[in-house]
Amino acid sequence: MIDSATIIARGGRGGNGCLSFRREKFVPRGGPNGGDGGHGGSVRVRASEGRYTLLDFRYRRHYRAGSAQHGGGSDKRGRDGEDVVLEVPVGTVIRDHDTGEVLADLDEPEASVVIAQGGRGGRGNARFATSTDQAPRRVEEGQPGEERTVDLELKLLADVGLVGAPNAGKSTLLSRVSGARPKIGDFPFTTLSPVLGLVRVSPSESFVMADLPGLIEGAHEGKGLGLRFLKHTERTRVLVILLDASDEPETTYATLVAELEQYGQGLSEKPRVVALNKIDLPGAADGRVPSFGGEQVVRVSAVRGDGLRELVGLLSGMLRETD
Repeated sequence: MIDSATIIARGGRGGNGCLSFRREKFVPRGGPNGGDGGHGGSVRVRASEGRYTLLDFRYRRHYRAGSAQHGGGSDKRGRDGEDVVLEVPVGTVIRDHDTGEVLADLDEPEASVVIAQGGRGGRGNARFATSTDQAPRRVEEGQPGEERTVDLELKLLADVGLVGAPNAGKSTLLSRVSGARPKIGDFPFTTLSPVLGLVRVSPSESFVMADLPGLIEGAHEGKGLGLRFLKHTERTRVLVILLDASDEPETTYATLVAELEQYGQGLSEKPRVVALNKIDLPGAADGRVPSFGGEQVVRVSAVRGDGLRELVGLLSGMLRETD
């Protein structure tokens, strides 16, 4: 998944105002009739449910809206320049590249924002006629369009986020409870980008679960897949702390929670549940269920399917409480 890109946008130039006077038979002193120039087109970014990645913006970085036509005689106004509309996935954050200011957070379908405004059209001489100056020769030039460099950053929208160390079994769990088919392997970091899956609780109820890249100590500082992982948890409503029951789950839990707290952005305050995975392996906590600081704990085996129905039901209830 390509979840970040930088683009350069430029609005179209406005049209010049026209210098013109009436030329009619038997009207020796026709008044001014120069029309205004049109407004330049703008570059707009719109959230679309049909987009899932920012890949297109890696191959093309420059976008320019259309320039406007100049004004004409007989009070004819120039045609406006055409807008350019860039479609991005829902959940895209747009920042000014130079200042870091957030211009928009497009977290709803069809939400949009103008990132480069088109130039204003110039006024024709008909606009400057007064009682003391009935034949003005004054016109205005069209204004150049705004140019801006912006950063696009996609933060996935998901109801539930799977948080765990590399090789904790997140991809296997997602594949068992949803129709998603993430890459699964017996080595760390098989998941290099977020994967979404739709979990059906009943014919009328479902939620979206995200399999996120493995989290290691120092992730809040960018280690491993670090910040690329953590930013996608910001929009989730509930977190599942997935632990390997056969490999010091208490220590791993403390590391994961510490990373969430140090990253900030309210991650440590999100509702969460602990899923103790791989209970089918020998020595998997020997049947003992650690307390994990009073968190709700569900023992599961993503491979065999043990406890998955209980986990899905618990998550469904927690999501209803957060509505």
